[in-house]
Amino acid sequence: MTIEVRVPQLPESVADATLVSWHKRPGDSVARDENLVDLETDKVVLEVPAPAAGVLADIKLKDGTTVTSGQLLALIEETAGGAAAAVPAAAAAPGAAALPGAAALPGAAALSSAAVAEGGAKLSPAAKRVAEENKIDPRSLVGSGRDGRVSKSDVVSYLAAQEAPAAAASAARSAPAGAAAPVPAALAPASPAAPRSLMPGASLRGTRTDQRVPMTRLRARIAERMVQAQATQALLTSFNEVDLHVVNALRARHKEAFEKQHGVKLGLMSFFTKACVEALRRFPAVNASVEMSDIVYHEYFDIGVAVSTDRGLIVPVLRDADQLSFAEIERSIGNFAARARTGTITMEELTGGTFTITNGGVFGSLLSTPIVNAPQSAILGMHKIQDRPVAVDGQVVIRPMMYIALTYDHRIIDGREAVQFLVTVKQCLEDPARMVLGI
Repeated sequence: MTIEVRVPQLPESVADATLVSWHKRPGDSVARDENLVDLETDKVVLEVPAPAAGVLADIKLKDGTTVTSGQLLALIEETAGGAAAAVPAAAAAPGAAALPGAAALPGAAALSSAAVAEGGAKLSPAAKRVAEENKIDPRSLVGSGRDGRVSKSDVVSYLAAQEAPAAAASAARSAPAGAAAPVPAALAPASPAAPRSLMPGASLRGTRTDQRVPMTRLRARIAERMVQAQATQALLTSFNEVDLHVVNALRARHKEAFEKQHGVKLGLMSFFTKACVEALRRFPAVNASVEMSDIVYHEYFDIGVAVSTDRGLIVPVLRDADQLSFAEIERSIGNFAARARTGTITMEELTGGTFTITNGGVFGSLLSTPIVNAPQSAILGMHKIQDRPVAVDGQVVIRPMMYIALTYDHRIIDGREAVQFLVTVKQCLEDPARMVLGI
């Protein structure tokens, strides 16, 4: 019996998706619910599982194709009892070469060297692109992600490990036999067979090449939204600084009990989320958005938390953050981050949001001006914590200080509100009891 594999129903806000990579080839056996192909949308990568066990008979669309809901992707020949019997690739796809890298199968593009072979590791889209560019057999890669998924960093580490011995061997071959010490390149005679680029007087940089690759859908969407925000909003940024010694002391004093009771570490993000919620209560315009000629004041607090992944920056949303405990916030953020990096976060979790927090400090940023995540009207930027001398009660002391930045849409948020919003965040973090007492 022939089973059709079709594009699943895409979320209402997503018109189409891009077929990123097939994980099976015609003739390969497949198990029920095994991932066959990755589809990339503007925000997430969707996996298309096999609806039945059998043999992949035909692939209808090649990598890079734009697809819509319900479109036919492939055909599976279901086997008796659901047991998949392997058949030769040539038989499943007449006219196609059975060996990898040979001519393309009818109706499908030639599978790249980074396609995942039967039993091989599963590559993330970013890892797949790097593997393709460097002609790496995916079966030689070991993944560090969940279920052995290979990330971009895994591929980069593999490349570094491969290049190190090759460079050492090359240096050894170039050294004169029996020499006590390597001869400097500038004094070594040029080999008659040396390429022109290595001849005396020529550039030692090697071939100068450019590589053109299309933007991923996520990167293109990020670019579109950033340009849209800059073009349609009157953006301005205000700054302040926060002394985090009280928060750090609280975390140090209660971290063991907190983790033992809740099963999650007590981080900074829960404090910042709670402080922002308190500030948003006092200054509703910062939690509002502009629609045409109207201002929409949101009477709930859905806080987006920016997460960096191999594919780019995404912003999962903490729904009703004002009703979440510190432990629930920390647990949710940790869960978002883990699933965002493995590509299993859902579209619903990335939709909406009334205000966003982004933390450039994890990458070492000391100060920056974040861009608003439209159609929101403001975003808080966190930065690196740095010990600095500050004046406290007439004395100079060393404290863990962080610069914070609020970029806001000046069309609906006045400078007074923006500054007081930051002051409120500062006060809540420097004296967390305010958040408990509501003062």
